[in-house]
Amino acid sequence: MLFRLVYDDMLAQGAYLVGCQRTGEAIVFDPERDVDRYVALARREGLRIVAAAETHIHADFLCGVRELAEQVGARVYVSGEGGADWNARWLASRPGGGAYDARALRHGEAFKVGHIEFTAMHTPGHTPEHLSYVVKDLGAGAQEPMGVITGDFVFVGDVGRPDLLETAAGQRGAKEPGARQLYQSVRKFIDLPDSLQVWPAHGAGSACGKALGAVPQSTVGYEKRFNASIRAAAGEGEFVKHILSGQPEPPTYFARMKRENRDGPAVLGGLPSPRPLSGAELARLDPATYVPLDLRPWGAFKGGHVPGAIFAPLDSMFINVVGTYLEPSQRLVLIGPPDRITDAVRALVRIGLDRVEAWVDASQMEQYQRAGGRLTTTREIDVRAAAERLGAPDTFVLDVRGEGEFAEGHLPGAMNIAYTRLSAHVPELARDKRYIVNCKAGGRSARACAYLQRLGYDVTNVEGGWLAWEKSRAQA
Repeated sequence: MLFRLVYDDMLAQGAYLVGCQRTGEAIVFDPERDVDRYVALARREGLRIVAAAETHIHADFLCGVRELAEQVGARVYVSGEGGADWNARWLASRPGGGAYDARALRHGEAFKVGHIEFTAMHTPGHTPEHLSYVVKDLGAGAQEPMGVITGDFVFVGDVGRPDLLETAAGQRGAKEPGARQLYQSVRKFIDLPDSLQVWPAHGAGSACGKALGAVPQSTVGYEKRFNASIRAAAGEGEFVKHILSGQPEPPTYFARMKRENRDGPAVLGGLPSPRPLSGAELARLDPATYVPLDLRPWGAFKGGHVPGAIFAPLDSMFINVVGTYLEPSQRLVLIGPPDRITDAVRALVRIGLDRVEAWVDASQMEQYQRAGGRLTTTREIDVRAAAERLGAPDTFVLDVRGEGEFAEGHLPGAMNIAYTRLSAHVPELARDKRYIVNCKAGGRSARACAYLQRLGYDVTNVEGGWLAWEKSRAQA
């Protein structure tokens, strides 16, 4: 058996290529939408992808199972559990007509790829339909399973959050029943052999849990001993209280991912190929027809950027920023270094932002200005200057950290809206105010400032954020 983890650092998401070397057949679990990477990996290993499976309807990215069915004819395996509301609705709807070669699995049902057997285990809680897959290598003569692909059920150090159907998808009253379902699933997990390896779909940095570890895999025995959420499952009440407390605010784009993954992500066919533009060509574009997406560092952005630009360097916040501040219908022009454009395109299509039409080398900004292009700046002040403005009648303090961080301490009179939820709360922000925006260290607030500035708000970023404020107070 061949087993490969394909990891996306931005989404902290892991897909698995599992292949039978005897037959040359392989399956991919929880692929992202730009599936050429899995096809190329399989080819390098002398395998062909014949199947694709998902553990559940994802909230943080568009799943590539449908894409693999279209591009390589992969057989599809999805969950048949959880009820009609959360079963895949696209299995009978190929773009050219007809149905996919697909199977909706129930608990305990098994299938094979080559000499490898996969048995579905219904593990609801994170979502009602969630399946885990127990893996047995029959080709090696094994009579016992080697491990379990747990999706968003059990992570290293945590379990999947059960509140997303309510907090992200808007299904009221769903989080406590989900937590109780998750408790029962965890009890099932505890009964598994300690020796089983655990292969989760996410690691540290994902918004699908609150305390995920940075180690890519574990074992059932280790998680039973050291996973705080599993240890909290000694009693149902204790577990429900533990798992529902302290969950971070989900980005607003999660609701769209849930809906599109259930109904069927649009078939991509291949990566968008944005055309290169010179600075002069950028200056001639009608700014009402596109959104500039600026990948440059904060210093360059605040010093001068195309009006209306979204500030989104390619780091761990990129997906949350573009997912929260952009819509699939918007036409995008990327501004950044040439060697990062493809990375940005891949990240964008993974959440359905496919209209990446052009890109401009960041070094062309001077030519853009010479051709008549206008630049705008974003204001930033230190904490001493921010303190002088506090209490002014026209000044409003906006803290874009998470609710838990805000509760531990914040600027006087501040209003809290997490930067990942900002687009949903814009109507609450008065137009006649001057906003001082802060976070922990200035990064999240910088992104929020650019977004609000695009919408016409008067904003100023607090350099260094709450950490600088605390340091200033300590030195006073």
